[in-house]
Amino acid sequence: MLDKVRKLLAKAEDPACTPEEAEALTAKAAMLIAKYGIDQALIDARTERNQAVGNRLVELTAPYLREKAYLLHVVAAALRCRSIRLERRTTDGLRVSVHLFGFESDVAGVELLFASLLVQAARGLLRESIPPGQQPAAWRRSWLIGFGSAVQQRFAAATAQAEDPPPPGTALVLADRERAVDLAVEAEYPNVQAGRRRRLTGGGFEAGNTAGHRADLGAVRVETRLRAQVTGRP
Repeated sequence: MLDKVRKLLAKAEDPACTPEEAEALTAKAAMLIAKYGIDQALIDARTERNQAVGNRLVELTAPYLREKAYLLHVVAAALRCRSIRLERRTTDGLRVSVHLFGFESDVAGVELLFASLLVQAARGLLRESIPPGQQPAAWRRSWLIGFGSAVQQRFAAATAQAEDPPPPGTALVLADRERAVDLAVEAEYPNVQAGRRRRLTGGGFEAGNTAGHRADLGAVRVETRLRAQVTGRP
């Protein structure tokens, strides 16, 4: 399943791929990733196999470290994982990493989808012309936040529009796994605090938001039944 996802995302990332094709490929990959995690959860429940919550430390590369961490947080939350952003100052400057917590099938899916969205975001930024009078770095930071916000909105819209009921027992199984992930985070970071709300000065948010919707366009239609399974909502 994950090999299929890798091939779909590789096609979406190809510069020769049209925006419409990339949208459809990304939506299909996201659907397979989430369905793979749900199927694995149900199999584990039926066979009474108790898997431990895994974790993965993702080191982010400059530039725009905090913006990339935000995008990773959005993807992780949508695929039943938790993420903790870690920052440290070194002689080389700011270093940012993200500690992912979740079951292996979910964490693997998060990493795949996040990597692809980074490629699509970078390609989208290259196509944009920074308006006169805008500071380039600030504009690009706000563009990336807008991109991540659009991806988050698409996941939320898919959840709200879900119509088909989930298979029996899905909601309870996923709730149990969510609690297990929360406990793993609390054990590792008992004093974790929410980050302060950032104030962005760049004017690229709307352009990035538009690009983010374009990158995930069609996901709501493709994932309608899937999102019902994830949330347990009819």
